[in-house]
Amino acid sequence: MTTQPARKPYPSDLSDARWTLMEPVLTAWRAERQKTSLNLGGKTTDLREVMNAILYVNRTGIAWRYLPHDFPPHTTVFSYFSDWSADGTIEQLGVRLHRLVREKEGRDPEPTACVIDSQSVKTAHTVPTHSQGIDAGKKIVGRKRRIVVDTLGLLLLVMVTAASVSDNEAGKQLLTRTAATHPAITKAWAGTGCKNQTVEHGAKLGIDVVPRNTQGKGFSVLPRRWVVERSLGWIIMHRRLARDYETKPEHSESMIRLAAISTLAKRATGETTPTWRDA
Repeated sequence: MTTQPARKPYPSDLSDARWTLMEPVLTAWRAERQKTSLNLGGKTTDLREVMNAILYVNRTGIAWRYLPHDFPPHTTVFSYFSDWSADGTIEQLGVRLHRLVREKEGRDPEPTACVIDSQSVKTAHTVPTHSQGIDAGKKIVGRKRRIVVDTLGLLLLVMVTAASVSDNEAGKQLLTRTAATHPAITKAWAGTGCKNQTVEHGAKLGIDVVPRNTQGKGFSVLPRRWVVERSLGWIIMHRRLARDYETKPEHSESMIRLAAISTLAKRATGETTPTWRDA
């Protein structure tokens, strides 16, 4: 196991216990890559330090080139982040930790119910216009995050689209992916934007979709729905996600997964880490 870096740690750094949970996935990734590399004997980048650097960006919201110099070069770190996003390594990490946390909570590793919701966010000026849109309801120009969580509020799936894509259309895509990756799920609570088409599509997949009831007036805590709202609150605590800065939507999805991974790792180990509220 890689030891703690010989430098003053940052609050976002992985502890030995949390790194132990992630190391098998990343070590297996490196071993697979080395099978097709030239193996010229160059310097090997410390995977733990790469993950620490990525989590630092995710937590603080800084640009890649502003990474502190005691991390690996920002170009190297971004290259790993891009590769892990493209080949599903970050998603695989999330799945591994999700199962561990559910088992620790005394639940079956695979959930049988989920909650779906969306969040519109503004985009940075560097985001390509073709990947943006206007949320007509909230009057936000940017992108929309769609997440699927289990009844504990733990992330299952994420999809980032232009804000102009309807919740109804995105909901059908999320249900299709949910049925494929989590076949045990038979119940889903969905947001207001998910209409009859989403409900009918879920029925075809064997998922009973319960859309949000919009008949009542005023604020009220809705059963199950508050879970996903809390999850969106957890996500937005990571400053990189206060706005969408990523050029590619798939990188935005990875940043959301990393925020969830940070929370999952702490829950799996029972650890707490300093936050911006701490003195």
